[in-house]
Amino acid sequence: MANELRGQVAIVTGAGRGIGRAIALRLASAGAAVAITSRNQSQLDEVLAQIESAGGCGIAVPGDVTKRSDVERVVQTAHERLGGIALLVNNAGLPGPYGPVGVVDPDAWWAAQHVHILAPFLFIAAVLPGMIERRRGRVVIISSPRSHQLTANLSAYSFGKSGQNRLAALVANEVKDQGISVFALDPGSIMTDMADETMNSPDAQRWVPQMVARLHELKGVQGPGDGIDWCTDRCLALASGRYDALSGRYIDRTDSPEELLRQSSAVGKSNQFAT
Repeated sequence: MANELRGQVAIVTGAGRGIGRAIALRLASAGAAVAITSRNQSQLDEVLAQIESAGGCGIAVPGDVTKRSDVERVVQTAHERLGGIALLVNNAGLPGPYGPVGVVDPDAWWAAQHVHILAPFLFIAAVLPGMIERRRGRVVIISSPRSHQLTANLSAYSFGKSGQNRLAALVANEVKDQGISVFALDPGSIMTDMADETMNSPDAQRWVPQMVARLHELKGVQGPGDGIDWCTDRCLALASGRYDALSGRYIDRTDSPEELLRQSSAVGKSNQFAT
């Protein structure tokens, strides 16, 4: 397993901390050359140092995921220094703004969609031409349970995450015959820095108190690493190609990819005999 991704080049967004950091480290440990990006240079430098100290290969390319010029520069730099991009993990995100529609600032609400929707669209648009040319590539968008839960006063985040699921399905359908797979992966609730920011936010405490209380409960029984291994394991499995037949799917922690594959295979066989 240590060299399962040897020869692959990956880009991980939001890789300076939390889930993105863990995914980047795991992909590098599996042999991938990893380009990590976020707006925070010092955090990226720390992650890159960890990758290199463990014998891995990577580069740190800071940038704003919502700016087309930055995204294209990150992708171009990764291609020039590491090679053709085989894997994109879109992890960058933000939890707010909080509040009901009619109260929440529309500009802040729309800015959140730049991170949730525009950013993965820009990165996918930038890496797809090369993937199509090589007829090889995989995209993983890190989603959330909120993508399918109706959580009051959290429309910016919930809408963005549900949009990510749909974007994965739409792109997967467009590239299904070109050797490219796209997934939306839901890691569940993990006690990252973003969770701490949510718990400490006065707006979150006011508008989503039940969610804040739940996070406090989880923090009492979970450490920052709980749940991370599942997420990084699943990213590695998706990157390996073992589950390409599930392209376009939203996958969460209740799903068994093996069972989903069996179901997909059974449906495919039944369709062969459909009239």
